Amino acid sequence: MAELRSLVIVLGDQLDLDASGFDGFDATQDAAWMAEVAEESVHVWSSKPRTALFLAAMRHFAVALEASGRPLHYTRLDAPGNRGSLAAQLSGDIARLKPQRLVMTAPGDWRVLQDVKDVAQANALPLDIREDRHFFCTVREFLAHAKARKSLRMEYFYREQRKRHQILMESAQADEPVGGQWNFDADNREAFDAAGPGDVPPRAAFEPDAITRDVIALVNSRFADHPGLLDGFAWPVTRDQALQSLHAFIEKRLPLFGRYQDAMWPGDPWLYHSHLSAALNLKLLNAREVVAAAQAAYRAGRAPLPSVEGFIRQILGWREYVRGIYWTQMPAYARRNALDAHEDLPPWYWTAGTDMACLRDALTQTLTHGYANHIQRLMVTGLYALMLGVEPRQVHEWYLAVYVDAVEWVELPNTIGMSQYADGGVMGSKPYIATGKYIQRMSPHCKGCRYDPAQRSGDSACPFTTLYWDFLMRHEASLAKNPRMALQVKNVARLSDVQKQEVLERAAAIRQGKVGAASPR
Repeated sequence: MAELRSLVIVLGDQLDLDASGFDGFDATQDAAWMAEVAEESVHVWSSKPRTALFLAAMRHFAVALEASGRPLHYTRLDAPGNRGSLAAQLSGDIARLKPQRLVMTAPGDWRVLQDVKDVAQANALPLDIREDRHFFCTVREFLAHAKARKSLRMEYFYREQRKRHQILMESAQADEPVGGQWNFDADNREAFDAAGPGDVPPRAAFEPDAITRDVIALVNSRFADHPGLLDGFAWPVTRDQALQSLHAFIEKRLPLFGRYQDAMWPGDPWLYHSHLSAALNLKLLNAREVVAAAQAAYRAGRAPLPSVEGFIRQILGWREYVRGIYWTQMPAYARRNALDAHEDLPPWYWTAGTDMACLRDALTQTLTHGYANHIQRLMVTGLYALMLGVEPRQVHEWYLAVYVDAVEWVELPNTIGMSQYADGGVMGSKPYIATGKYIQRMSPHCKGCRYDPAQRSGDSACPFTTLYWDFLMRHEASLAKNPRMALQVKNVARLSDVQKQEVLERAAAIRQGKVGAASPR
C-alpha cells in the first residue's frame, strides 16, 4: 500500500464534497475517514429519528465520496471490531493506516474537537483544522465583534452581517435595509383563525431507499429502547434531496412563513416552516445558498419582504450568532445555571404522558418525527422546563437527544441561553416567560385541555400560569433589576399573601408530579 499522506476526518455533520477538509485532496496519497460509533447515540439518549438521520446521511455521503474517486475508510456501526467511540476507532485506524497527518474541517462539538486533538497528540500526528465555510461569520470574526461591545445582542450582530454581506440591502453604497426597516416582527407572528391553517403545501418527504431502510432496521434493533419512532421517516439524506426540500419551501411555503412562523396547530407539525435545519446542520445545504434563494424569491416578487426577512434572520442572525456564542464561551458555558435551577426533567418528556394538551402535542410530535418548530421548543417545552426550575444540563441533553437537527454548537446556546436563561443574559436580555394565555393566543390547544390558562391556582389552573407566577416570586429580587422584566415583576405586588400562598402550594404539587402527568389508563 502506498504511503498515506493525509487522513481526512469527515464527521457526521460535515457531509459536503466541497468542505474545506478536502482542499488540496490528492486521491493518490490521501484518503477520507468516516465512522459510525455507538458513543454518538448513547452519550445522550439519542432518539431513533436523530440517529437514523445521521447514519443514513453518512452512508449516502460515503457513496458520493467513492463516486467522486476519493479513497474512503468507512466503519459501520455493525461492523465487526467497531470500537464504539470516535477516539478509539480513529486511534485504531491510525495504527493500521499510518497517515503522516490528520486533516479536518472544524467540528461543531467541543467534545469531539477535544477527542480528535487528544488522538492526534497521542499519536504524535499534526492536525490541520480548517475553517468551516458553511457559515457567513468565522469564530474569529465573531470574537472581534464581541470584544468591540460591552454587551452582546443578536439584533446588532444581524444588522452588521446584513451590511457586510449585502443581504436585503437597498444598495452596496447605502447602509439602508430594503423596505426601510431591519425587522418585520410587527407584520409577522399571527395565529391561525378558528378554521385553522387550511390547505398547507406539504413538506418535501422522501421514501427511504435501500440504504435508509437498512439503517432504520439497524437503529430499531440496536437502539430498541431509545425514544422515538421511524415508521414515517422521510427526511432528506442526500444533497439532491436537500435541494428539493429547499426548492419546495421557497416556492410553496416561504410566502406565508413570516405571518405564521409562531403559530401552532394540534396534530399539524409542519405548517409553513422550512424543515431545512437538519439538512443545513448536516451540511447537505450551505447557508449561503439558502439565504440567496430566499432573497431571490423576494427580488422576483414570489415572496413578501416580511416573510423573507424573518426567515433570513433565523439563518444569518440567530444561527450565526449562537455558533459564535458557543465557540467563544465553551466549555464553561455548558455548566451555566444562573437561576440556580435543580429540578429533574419530568419523565413524561420522554413519553408525552402528560394531560397538558399543548405539551402532549409538542412531545408526541417530537418523539414521532424528531421535529418541533421554534415556538414549540421555546414557548412550550422550553418554557415549561424553565418555569418549573429544571436543571439546565438536563434540558440541554433532552433537546440534543430528541431533535434530528441537534448539533451541539446550535442546540446548546439556544437551550442554555435563549430557552432556559441559564447564562444570565449572554444570549437574550431577559428570560422568556409567559402564562398559559400565550399558548391560548397562538393555538387552539387550550380548548381541548382540562386546564384553564386564566387561572393561576386551584384544581383547574393551567400549570404554565401557576409556574409563571411562582417563577416571578422565586426570582423577584433579581428580575426587578432587569428593565425588560420590571413591569412583570411589579404585578407580583398585586397579589395578596393568600394568593401567593395558593400559587406556591399549587407549584409544589406540580413539582411533586401530582399535576401534569397523565393518569394511568
